[in-house]
Amino acid sequence: MSKTGTPPQPAALVLAVDLDGTLLKSDMLHETFWNVASRDWSVALRTIGQRKTGKAALKRELAERASVDVAKLPYNAEVLDYIAAWRETGGQVALVTATDQSLADQIATHLGVFDAVFGSDGDRNLKGTTKAEFLVERYGEQGFVYIGDHEADLVVWPHAAKAVTVNASETLRGKVARLGVEVDHIGTAERDFKPYAKALRPHQWLKNILVFIPLLLAHQLDAISLLRALVAFIAFSLTASSVYVLNDLLDLNADRAHARKCKRPFAAGTVPIGKGTVMAGGLLGIGAVLSAALGATFFFVMLSYYVMTTAYSLFFKRRAVIDVSVLAGLYTLRIVAGGVAVGVSLSMWLLAFSVFFFFALAAVKRQAELVDNIKAGKVQPEGRGYRNDDVEIISQMALGTGYVSILVLALYMNSPEVVLLYSNPPALWGICLILLFWISRIVLLTHRGEMHDDPIVFAVRDYISRLCGMMVVGFAVLGAMM
Repeated sequence: MSKTGTPPQPAALVLAVDLDGTLLKSDMLHETFWNVASRDWSVALRTIGQRKTGKAALKRELAERASVDVAKLPYNAEVLDYIAAWRETGGQVALVTATDQSLADQIATHLGVFDAVFGSDGDRNLKGTTKAEFLVERYGEQGFVYIGDHEADLVVWPHAAKAVTVNASETLRGKVARLGVEVDHIGTAERDFKPYAKALRPHQWLKNILVFIPLLLAHQLDAISLLRALVAFIAFSLTASSVYVLNDLLDLNADRAHARKCKRPFAAGTVPIGKGTVMAGGLLGIGAVLSAALGATFFFVMLSYYVMTTAYSLFFKRRAVIDVSVLAGLYTLRIVAGGVAVGVSLSMWLLAFSVFFFFALAAVKRQAELVDNIKAGKVQPEGRGYRNDDVEIISQMALGTGYVSILVLALYMNSPEVVLLYSNPPALWGICLILLFWISRIVLLTHRGEMHDDPIVFAVRDYISRLCGMMVVGFAVLGAMM
């Protein structure tokens, strides 16, 4: 059961508060690493390579290079309430953390609830035994109450007048109880896998249905082909999720400044950043194994997808127009992968249509972000290569390339390939009309500020878009069967 407890007397006792995982639902070492990596990956790796100089020195190096917005960090409201209750009794509060002193000072200044701030100084890593010795030297044996969350704090709590745990597991609570000190517990460690599932962005897996397109267009629906396409879908989904996790880790500052993205698991602190790092590697590993099972060519296509997507996360998404072009290429690469997986040759008509069509959708995505930015009154989009007054140009790009994709489809209707695959080609013209309506509508809705920041997600949730999708399928079936 969660409780905040009553601050112990006498008021002369100092409340010593840990930062990472306690006051903050994150870890500043991971925060600073990914912040540096988001701006210059090579610098982040070189910094990690210097770890032999000591963890305190690593934290100092990252803190000096990082630019973390401390006002947007995910703080623990229950811990802040405990601190407020303590201060009401006249007690002093100190922030005592292994985070570098410079960052600890920034956080303390922002919160304005600490009488003293102590952090790592580049030589001394203020954690575990070092922290225990520091607190005893500073406040005396049993002269402080300590709030922590980690097993490293088990060497600190025996010297405290009272131990306070934050979101501790049952195992950690049991170990603290055996220390023989008075204990308060703030929050409980819940095994909630929903934030982890959300971090994978399973709704984005809908994009990977594109791997089935070559199989369907070639009317190659045998069991082996369907199985290979399914494995390709799973491989793409897991690999894509690894990149989504990586992207979220690199975009922490930008996401926290966004009205909706601030609720993403890593930005909100519902999933630890350290576990996100492990998730990204694990998902990529499983995706690579499945890709290899489909052959060397498919593995190469997946490798190309991963390299392009990672490059997008690190560089291209901050470059105007290039970002949209890369997104269009990534969509098209899914179709290429589907053809490779089932051994279907792709026509230039399909590739041309996909490039133009998905360029339009990527442009809509950027248009939606700019419209939201303008509505929020922000001068400049965070982490993008656009300005607010680019919104009209982006809208024209979306309409223009969307209409060109439909023109490509219309020209395909008169090609010899259609006659071979469809018994009633005129029925396919209905698809052109539906797509003409749909693209015009989503650009219009985006202009009005009614678009989700991802048009694919919007299409799945929008009943008119779902109706358009069913009509497209209906016209395709009519063209093949009549």
